[in-house]
Amino acid sequence: MPDPMRPPASHPGPQTAASPRSEPSRSRSALRTAVVWDVLQDALDRRVKATGRQTLDVLDTGGGSGNFAVPVAGLGHRVTVVDPSPNALFALERRAAEAGVAERVRGVQGDARGLFDVVERGGYDAVLCHGVLEYVDDPAEGVRNAVAALRADGVLSLLAAGLGGAVLARALAGHFTEARQALADPDGRWGTGDPVPRRFTAEQLTGLVEAAGLRIGAVHGVRVFADLVPGVLVDTEPGAVDALLKLEAAAAELAAFHSVATQLHVLGETRGADES
Repeated sequence: MPDPMRPPASHPGPQTAASPRSEPSRSRSALRTAVVWDVLQDALDRRVKATGRQTLDVLDTGGGSGNFAVPVAGLGHRVTVVDPSPNALFALERRAAEAGVAERVRGVQGDARGLFDVVERGGYDAVLCHGVLEYVDDPAEGVRNAVAALRADGVLSLLAAGLGGAVLARALAGHFTEARQALADPDGRWGTGDPVPRRFTAEQLTGLVEAAGLRIGAVHGVRVFADLVPGVLVDTEPGAVDALLKLEAAAAELAAFHSVATQLHVLGETRGADES
């Protein structure tokens, strides 16, 4: 599944049982993944404590070459990655081997629509659905399938392109007509050349998650500032990356910034997870 919004390969490293909580890598690419990784790692840690099991079963739909799957496996969990691209799955296998977690990562070819042709229903403690809803024909069905893969005490990590971030980016680039088009378009597209088929507001994403039967655990704006700050400033100003990471983390949970984020992250929890 093509995904220009998918987080890049460089991301916060994994935590091991003997190591302290991992810190985000202080690189510019970490600006794209640090918020999601922190929320995801917290959610998995809570599941470990609630279930008493050190090893969880995690499903990564559209997980590609393992940008999140490999670090999750590095935490000691078993990860199944479903992706339609054989090339991505080959890269996943290679990356998992290089990271020393090959025995905990399994890649299978498939997609969100036919998810249960390749994985079991109700078999996972956590499901990652990152950069998928933008491309599926029916986002509601995609979320329902992700939720149906969860156990009774599971969590869903949902990441999708945000409408407001695209509008703001087009406007700041001087493409005012395209910015207005994105605002008016039902799918949030700025024109025929837009590579992203669909974008969402926070309300749309939380509505999909709640309609699928989950409670909302958290909503975060991702890349609120990172895509707008000039690269030369971040790369040359001492301490800029670290300061920007802290700013992104501080703004991520504030609803006022969700409307301008490049991506939106929603953490959904089953009722069983809430009670455990």
